[in-house]
Amino acid sequence: MEILLDIGKTLILTGRDLIPIILLFGFFQLFVIKKPLTNLLRILVGGLYVLLGLTLFLAGLEKALFPLGKIMASQLTDIGFMQGDAATINLADWRNYGWIYLFAATIGFATTIAEPSLMAVANKANDVSGGSISSWGLRLTVALGVGFGITLGVFRIVTGTSLYLYILAGYVLVTLQTFFAPKSLIPLAYDSGGVTTSTVTVPIVAALGLGLSEAVPGRNPAIDGFGLIAFASLFPIISVLGYAQCAQWFAVRKQTRS
Repeated sequence: MEILLDIGKTLILTGRDLIPIILLFGFFQLFVIKKPLTNLLRILVGGLYVLLGLTLFLAGLEKALFPLGKIMASQLTDIGFMQGDAATINLADWRNYGWIYLFAATIGFATTIAEPSLMAVANKANDVSGGSISSWGLRLTVALGVGFGITLGVFRIVTGTSLYLYILAGYVLVTLQTFFAPKSLIPLAYDSGGVTTSTVTVPIVAALGLGLSEAVPGRNPAIDGFGLIAFASLFPIISVLGYAQCAQWFAVRKQTRS
């Protein structure tokens, strides 16, 4: 019964959040475009699907994904799991968190591969390029970038170093790559950084950061727990630009040989 009540509350809040979007589209359709809506029944049914889908998704976040991220972080940083005790395990030593780094890399890769927004962008890129940009190749490149970025972000939480140092260095690298990458792929690379921070990746990564900052001694969840999503946005740009530069280099080398 409690779960049903929570879902009902989430349904009401989700409907309230969707009302401004509905009013905006209705205003432009009736008063600016001044044309009747076609396939009104299909739009209404689709809107109902959106409402129910968002409601169940948000309820699932609160009941499963956020608690799961915290549980995994606390279990992987547990002294018993590390096969030691408080006297033999130095929890301030970043080298004792190998399983956390592996988990961060795999969860970043897996959630990005399953990201619906990345699938949409990759499929469109494949269509527009006439197949020269592989949908799976782009998804794998972005997922590798996210996996590396999340791992580096977890390392930052464990060591307690400042977030701005990593972000500043990353954007300096992106700026340098932009000068040398193929111009046709630069916009796609920048968009690839945005589509990774969506429905699947964000809740799990945020839960991991908050759970880890609570488990590591001396870390403050309000200060250290956030920031992983910035890594998930930045490093896919680096990986896609790097992939584009490597592809261009191999193409030029092949052309030179022939």
